[in-house]
Amino acid sequence: MNLLSIGASYRTADVAALEKLAIPESGLPDLLQKLVAQPYVGEAVVVSTCNRVEVYAAVTGFHGGLGDICNVLAEHSGIPANELAGHLYVHYGEAAVQHSFRVSSGLDSMVVGEAQILGQLRDAYHAATEVDSAGRLMHELMQQALRVGKRAHAETGIDRAGQSVVTAALDVAADHLGGDLTGRSALVIGAGAMGALSVATLTRTGVGPLRVTNRSAERADRLAEAYSAIAVPFADLDSALGEVDIVVTATAATDPVLTRERLTRVLAARTGAEHPLIVLDLAVPRDVAPDAADLPGLVVVDIDGLAASRRALPAAAETAAVEQIVASEVDNFLGWLRGAEIAPTVAALRTRAEEVVSAEMRKLISRRPEFTEEQRGDVSRTLHRVVQQLLHSPTVRVRQLAAEPGGDQYAALLRELFDLDVPLAATANAVPEIGGKA
Repeated sequence: MNLLSIGASYRTADVAALEKLAIPESGLPDLLQKLVAQPYVGEAVVVSTCNRVEVYAAVTGFHGGLGDICNVLAEHSGIPANELAGHLYVHYGEAAVQHSFRVSSGLDSMVVGEAQILGQLRDAYHAATEVDSAGRLMHELMQQALRVGKRAHAETGIDRAGQSVVTAALDVAADHLGGDLTGRSALVIGAGAMGALSVATLTRTGVGPLRVTNRSAERADRLAEAYSAIAVPFADLDSALGEVDIVVTATAATDPVLTRERLTRVLAARTGAEHPLIVLDLAVPRDVAPDAADLPGLVVVDIDGLAASRRALPAAAETAAVEQIVASEVDNFLGWLRGAEIAPTVAALRTRAEEVVSAEMRKLISRRPEFTEEQRGDVSRTLHRVVQQLLHSPTVRVRQLAAEPGGDQYAALLRELFDLDVPLAATANAVPEIGGKA
């Protein structure tokens, strides 16, 4: 088995493609099960956020795994496979490990160093665990990626500015509102994870009064109460839109919440306003209908616009320190993989030794039937101890050697020297082959 990561992000795809690829929480279990039902895919974890959709998988072959995953994504998104390929990036073997650690550390984020990706990775891992699409390899990769991300944030200042997609979007909004958002009224549409982050960030920024609305009134009430905001019934969305300076929308709706018709009505009621209505659309799929973006008196900033803004590309000196952490942790993970790969071979060697001892004991008993049960037990235990002592140092040492670069050769040598029959499935389920290139 080998590691393969395939995805599309703000770096390779526009919002139109990302919203087709986006996987709603309710659809994630079915997609995961569809992935692991493919011939070349043994395990899978899927990450779907506002600016990336990625599949991490354990596959039995690069080309077969790539084809299987691309076909599933093409079917899910409705994007033809040949067109979808232009939006995807592929990482294989060691490169897949490195990519997962860079993602968890925030190095691959639209806003470098943002910490929200850790929660998103944790949710993706939990979803895969729930449907049993994560096996030993995915469990280890996800657990280590989460640990690396936490280490990067704890040991460096990469997130000391508290940057997130929301703060970057608010920076863009400030450009349209004189540079200061203090005292500006705002409305957050959506009470999920991104909505909650938006409310928290707006509160820290000094925006107010702050309103919150959501299709589920109960969730909006809880979120508003937590931040002393005002909960607005979703049925009153039009009137709320007409009373604010900034709108942050981050729902999980599959169709636009802010249609051209709705926004036309709202903007008509704002005639004479001294500044445009700023809508920060952080949802994928988009909450603002594409045909509404050109309405007079409206400024829409979506993921595409945010990616193109200078705020989305901060140059943090701390990134070098995080890159060093990632490089070190990748080496550690590859060492674990190489060490784990030899485990089935060591187990097969010990099994062979036990078989030899048992066979010799049967021969001895047939030749010396006068041995009592106690004598037979003494001889058997002595033989087992001798074999275990003889194997102890070599097996410990071979595990150490296998963890070093090029260590995969030691498993092959043991199998050849002792004529061990180790099923391919055993080694495949233990670890991937390392060093593959895409």
